[in-house]
Amino acid sequence: MPETQQQFEIVQTDFISQNERCAGTLYLPKAVGKIASNPPVIILGHGFAALREMRLPAFAARFAEAGFAAYFFDYRTFGDSDGEPRHWVDPQRHHQDWRAALAHVQAIPEIDATKIALWGSSFGGGHVLTIAAEQPDIAAVIAQVPHVDGIATLKTLDKKAVAKATAAGLMDVVRSRLGGKPHYTPVVGHPGEFAAINSPETWDGWFNMVPEGSQWENKVLSRIFLKLATYSPIRNADKIAVPTLIIAGSEDSITPCAAAEKTAKKIPVSEFHLLPCNHFDPYVGEFFEQNVTLQLEFLQQHLLG
Repeated sequence: MPETQQQFEIVQTDFISQNERCAGTLYLPKAVGKIASNPPVIILGHGFAALREMRLPAFAARFAEAGFAAYFFDYRTFGDSDGEPRHWVDPQRHHQDWRAALAHVQAIPEIDATKIALWGSSFGGGHVLTIAAEQPDIAAVIAQVPHVDGIATLKTLDKKAVAKATAAGLMDVVRSRLGGKPHYTPVVGHPGEFAAINSPETWDGWFNMVPEGSQWENKVLSRIFLKLATYSPIRNADKIAVPTLIIAGSEDSITPCAAAEKTAKKIPVSEFHLLPCNHFDPYVGEFFEQNVTLQLEFLQQHLLG
């Protein structure tokens, strides 16, 4: 049976993506002691190698308390979802999971399938922009600190680190084709350490999102390094036909705010907000409050208006 907590009901509801199970959680708002009738819904997906337990419940709870349903999920090979090899970040695979999640939510009888917003953060922010460009039947999009331009992101990295990452990616691909063990790289590291993300804000910022007792592992399949430079959702931004909110951080050293603003200008109906923060600040503390307030105002205008 679903658990009752505060102003919303929690339901575990999974879906199938490419014949593999993705784990998902649905928050349903309550009205006068019962489930609200057919609320709009926000589908939330995380960023690079993160799990749905990493602060997505905080956003979902705020949305549900405001009268929206919220559904958040783990990509295949991460968290509670199935799939091998584990810890496989890949834009195309994640897009498949997003499409399957959208189809799953559209079939949930308790929600209004005509009022669905896509919500993505960091790498997931790029994913929702990509999916929105091909899905005219959604209602709105929110992308916070989004990855939008592979080349812009690449320019923030040290050349030696790029060379090392490319070598690691090639090693992983060769091992895979020869039937060997996957090659992994740490997801996060301190400055100077080899990792997918190692800017000064990364270590503390990342672990501020990881809940106590989490089984998250600091590793990702190295093959992702061969795709990062070419993954640029900005290319299709002008095809997004629904209202879109992009929130960036002026001190973000991972996903450049200038690229995010450029993307917003390409979207016909868009809002862009620049917060004086780094990449991880919007998940916690005072910047979380500013961030989620902007998002709720946007959602109330475009899903309830």
